[in-house]
Amino acid sequence: MQAISTIESYLCPMQQSNPYQAVRRALRRVKLWQWLAAAVMAACTWGLGYGVAQSDFGRILAFYALFFLVYAGVATLGHRERVGFWLVVAVVLRLLLLPAVPALSDDVWRFLWDGRLLAQGISPFAHLPAWYLEPGHELPGLTAELYGRLNSPAWFTIYPPVAQWVFALSAWLSPNDALGSIVVLRLFLLACELGTLWLLYALCRHFGLAPRQVLWYALNPLVIVEITGNLHFEGAMICFALLSLWLAVQQRLWASAAAMSLSVASKLLPLMWWPFFIRRWRWRRAPAWFAASALLIALLFAPLVWGPLWAHFGESLDLYFRKFEFNAGIYYLVRWLRYLQLGYNDIARIGPALALAAGIGILLMAWRDRRTDWASLPQSMMWALTWYLLLATTVHPWYLTTLVALAALTPWRFPIAWSALAVLSYHAYAATPVQEKMWVVALEYALVSGWLLWEWRTRRRTA
Repeated sequence: MQAISTIESYLCPMQQSNPYQAVRRALRRVKLWQWLAAAVMAACTWGLGYGVAQSDFGRILAFYALFFLVYAGVATLGHRERVGFWLVVAVVLRLLLLPAVPALSDDVWRFLWDGRLLAQGISPFAHLPAWYLEPGHELPGLTAELYGRLNSPAWFTIYPPVAQWVFALSAWLSPNDALGSIVVLRLFLLACELGTLWLLYALCRHFGLAPRQVLWYALNPLVIVEITGNLHFEGAMICFALLSLWLAVQQRLWASAAAMSLSVASKLLPLMWWPFFIRRWRWRRAPAWFAASALLIALLFAPLVWGPLWAHFGESLDLYFRKFEFNAGIYYLVRWLRYLQLGYNDIARIGPALALAAGIGILLMAWRDRRTDWASLPQSMMWALTWYLLLATTVHPWYLTTLVALAALTPWRFPIAWSALAVLSYHAYAATPVQEKMWVVALEYALVSGWLLWEWRTRRRTA
């Protein structure tokens, strides 16, 4: 609660008997350039939410570049006493997207499909979507029109329990109206985003960081567009992971374990961070944290993937590493070298091999990380995730939102640069079928790598 009262003190530093007068005084202290910057960001948010299609790369790039330019200026130059104002702006930008149908991603249609199955008591892992179009298997809401919008109908769903239960809630509250379901999903993610903003602010204060660092996440256009706009559940994963960290800082072991289990049950990615918790919980308490987290995760998964359905979930994970490829870095380089040797795409072996290399690398990072303070944990998590993404076969733009959240708790800024360049990946959707230009991908990774190396060398010289 201290963080909340601090935010309020920035908005209304003098106690006023009349709250209306206090708000008026606070607003008068906001400078004209700040109102103009907020208006530009609002216009770009509106344009990206309502004024583009996935194939409109030129317009996407124009809106995004202007948004990012203003955002970078605000996050860099914003003063401490204006954090409250910009946090209000961040919330307003998200609210602007409340009734928007996701424009830059079609994942939402699988969310609706899975939710409508669960609302009727059927696990989405039971059958492939085409099964419900066969005579005798039809179910209300699972129409041929909705099926035609699915981007991966030939594979079992890959979304874990927290996401699935929210899908089900949206279908239960709005069984026949797609927009109604979308609004329910967005309200949940908005709640998660509000939690994330509070947690980032509280953690910055606790770790002795400048409170304005929260703005790197709060106003980031990639975060706003991909989480609130396109409904990606990294928003829930980030919120629960930060909650787990905040509770760990408070030495609340069981509550931290519960929050981490919810993060993993939103997206599986946080499993990579577990080794970094061992030394920080100390060897005496770490086993209890791990056991509680694992048990809760098993309980969350059990209703959805009992018995043979677990194999279907595992099949989806396996296909992810062996079939899917998009906007990758090191993987594309290795694929090209293997193609010169074999004459075909060897993703079936390269993907799992790079995933194994990522896992081994993260374990080595954790083994070499001798620090036991919680303040250093976000940086360790950031490097682990960076290593994983550099080796991944698929790096969708929204995967980088977690890096942005972690960067807000560190002095590193290459994740912010990467979030700026991630929009280049949308060039692939300008063609039908989707087709990437390798020189664009190479440009993205060259610039990101260059920034990372420059920042690394600069920090080593000043250390």
